[in-house]
Amino acid sequence: MDILDEFDINIIKELEKDGRMAFSAIATNLKISNTMVHQRINRLLENGIITGIKPTLDEKKIGYDWGAFTGITLKKDHDSARVIDELKKIPEITECYFITGSYTLYIKMIAKDHEHMRKLLYEQIDNIPGIAKTDSLIELGCAFKRNVSL
Repeated sequence: MDILDEFDINIIKELEKDGRMAFSAIATNLKISNTMVHQRINRLLENGIITGIKPTLDEKKIGYDWGAFTGITLKKDHDSARVIDELKKIPEITECYFITGSYTLYIKMIAKDHEHMRKLLYEQIDNIPGIAKTDSLIELGCAFKRNVSL
């Protein structure tokens, strides 16, 4: 049995156009009942397929002109849960991934300017116990960002 059927896919596509779209408008566009849309969206949320319906911020328009991707090497990989808890306390870190290769973790962070970025790296991240080293790449702009095509 497929996780998503044609109705689920079409509902998700409607929400991708406008996450604020009323369930009744989705129902009208897809020629299905409002109840069906409501039940399907609730099921998609409960199953974690849709992880939330929230605004996507344009970070640059709210003053965060700098972005960086930073690889983090830990002194001991088993410290990762504790290090991640500390990284979560830094609001400018917007994403964190476990990766293979030279690093244990890879983060995406934003800053208002180069001084703010320097302080994040050298005064906050580098002072987290268990971090051996960081290696950052400055982001010059997002070419695109999207969900997987359904």
